[in-house]
Parts: sequence; structure tokens; C-alpha cells
Amino acid sequence: MTRGKPDLSRRRVLRIAAATAAAPMLASRGGLSEAQDAPGRTPHTRFSVNLEMWWTQLPFLERIDMAADLGFSAVELWEWREKVIDAVAKKVKDRGLEVSNFTAWGFEPGLNNPANHEHFLREIEASCKTAEKLNANVMTVVGGDDQPGMTREEMHGHIIDGLRRAAPIAERHGVTLALESMNIRVDHPGHCLYGSPPAIRICREVDSPSVKINWDFYHMQITEGDLCGRLRDGWAQIGYLQVADHPGRNEPGTGEIHYNRVLREAYELGYRGYVGLECRPLRSEIEAARAVARADVW
Repeated sequence: MTRGKPDLSRRRVLRIAAATAAAPMLASRGGLSEAQDAPGRTPHTRFSVNLEMWWTQLPFLERIDMAADLGFSAVELWEWREKVIDAVAKKVKDRGLEVSNFTAWGFEPGLNNPANHEHFLREIEASCKTAEKLNANVMTVVGGDDQPGMTREEMHGHIIDGLRRAAPIAERHGVTLALESMNIRVDHPGHCLYGSPPAIRICREVDSPSVKINWDFYHMQITEGDLCGRLRDGWAQIGYLQVADHPGRNEPGTGEIHYNRVLREAYELGYRGYVGLECRPLRSEIEAARAVARADVW
């Protein structure tokens, strides 16, 4: 999305300062330069701010303002039923943003249990209608935690069956269901789907252009590493990308992942979708946004 030069009004600068606890610094500079003010405008990668993890001290709708003020062109969110969707849709439209991704189906009840599939299908239908309101075309779905008495192979088979049944719904609405593979070492012990090989296999088995992978580099680094090589291996099944550094799940540059190299690989492979910033700013959101911008330099 092409947007004009940022409005450096006093009200806007004060809003940024309040949310980032950086008011003294901003006042001493007499405002923000354009490069500092709009770090979300990057030359290669289109980043989308995760509103669940940025500006958590602010009301949800104000977080959308903050993302727009920093120059980002999109936001992502988690479970939509916890939000006043009409208000979110209006705010996003008013600020000229897009919703790049939201969660259509979470950890519970598990998609990996066929007893939940009818519920899953109803929820995907409802989520597609929400996607229409938000003008979004990617929705994350989660496989689920381990089910008692089931092997991992059985649970993955049930995920395939559920996604096969949901694929025509997504296709009809022009939406991509992005299956997210987690990590079980740090964040999600007891989860049934982790690493790229099983996620790739599931999507290949479903065989729908509307069922792909939410490829979260944070989870993939913890689970398997070799981020660029694995990305190439799974390229045909990638529907969405997310980033956070490890350890800490903070912004790029705070951990061990060389995101300049990883994001360049994605760009050179042809990825032009949004990259979700599902990371917790370590110090302040303005500093995190600048770190994200540095990760897009090559």
C-alpha cells in the first residue's frame, strides 16, 4: 500500500511517546525524523504488527493507531471472537491498514480429534465471514495438543481429514487456512505438531491451494534450525510467515537468529506476503520497530 508522508502532528508524536515511554527523548529532539517516525516502511519485507504482543498496556483499538503511526501497513490478531470485530474493521479501514492474519481455530478443542470436526467446520465458516469484514485473506488454524490414547500419526491423520473437509469452505471464500507448527521445547509442551516436515506432509496430503503453513521462524528455530534450508524445502506449502528472535521471543536482533539472511532468503524465493511480528518488544515498541527495520537491510 502506498501512503503519503507521515503527519508529524504534536498529537501524534505525543501518542507515540506515551506508548513507548520515550517522551523525554522525543521532547529533547523536538520531534521525530521521518526515518525514525516510520520504521514500519521497509524496502523489502512487508511487516505486520501483532496487536496481542505490542502496546499491551493500551486499549486494543489504540494499538491499531500506534501501528499506523509507526508506518506499518498491516496488523495481525489472535482469536477474533474476543474482539468487537466491527470496531476493529472500522479502525483498520480508517487508518488505511490491512489485517494480514487472525486466528480462526486455536489449541482447544483439538483439530486432531475427529469428535471436534463438525464444530471446526462451523467455526471456519464463521471465521470466513469475519475475514470478509476485516478484508483479510489468511487465517491461522492450530492442530491441537496431544489427545489421550492417540499416536502422533493418528492425530496428524485427523488434522488432514479436518482440513480436507474445511478446504472447500476456504476456497469458496478466497481465504487461506494457515496451519501453524509449534515448538514443544519452550512454549507448547504436549502439542502434537512441531517442526516443518510433518506440517509439509499434512498440507501435501490435503492438497488444496487454500491450506498452507503459517511458518513461524521462532518455532522452527527452536525445533529444527537450518531456517533457510528448511524454508526452501517447504516453499510450495508456505502461506504466511511470522518472526521472533530466540531466546526470549523478542524482536529481531535480540537473539541468535540472523534475520537479515533469513528474510532475504524468503524475499529471493519470491515471498511477497506479510510477515507477522509475533514478538514481544524487549524495551519499547519504537525501538523494536527500528530493530525490525534493520533486519530488512541487505
